[in-house]
Amino acid sequence: MPSVLLIIDFQAEWRDKGSEYYLGNFNSKVRNAALLVEYLHKMKLPVIFTRYIELGSTTAFAEGTKNAQLMSELKVDPSDRVLTKNKISPFYNTDLEKILKEVKTDELVIGGIMTNLCVRSAVSDAYDRDYKIKVVTDACVSDSNEVDKFTFRDLKKTRPEVEFVKTKNLITAMS
Repeated sequence: MPSVLLIIDFQAEWRDKGSEYYLGNFNSKVRNAALLVEYLHKMKLPVIFTRYIELGSTTAFAEGTKNAQLMSELKVDPSDRVLTKNKISPFYNTDLEKILKEVKTDELVIGGIMTNLCVRSAVSDAYDRDYKIKVVTDACVSDSNEVDKFTFRDLKKTRPEVEFVKTKNLITAMS
């Protein structure tokens, strides 16, 4: 069964210095996410993007704004799926589960923003659905390295079957 790459909420809002959601410089994480996307496209494996839209917002994460768009470096292909979500989990009230069944996968490779919220929720929900999970730690972002480290450590303790990998190691292993 093919691996599916799930890239969570790599949206322009997080880079906008004028936004209350600004996370600072995380260009290396964006580059790693872009490498993953490029590699899975090359391998003709499914890529699913999520983007968060704040219902009723006219400012942050507002539908139709440039900040709600996915980061251009990720090079979304017409064959990719882009899911819009309004809650933390990419499984909640989206077609994610249906798509995963369609492509007959049992493994998710996950990277995204925010490590301690949306990524953690995706891992937990996928774990509860018996998916094999690889979290690409250097393609995950939160508001601090400490939060990332704590989240990964806690997930390792509570979900020992989940693998935590680096981008280059994953690409080498899949080659």
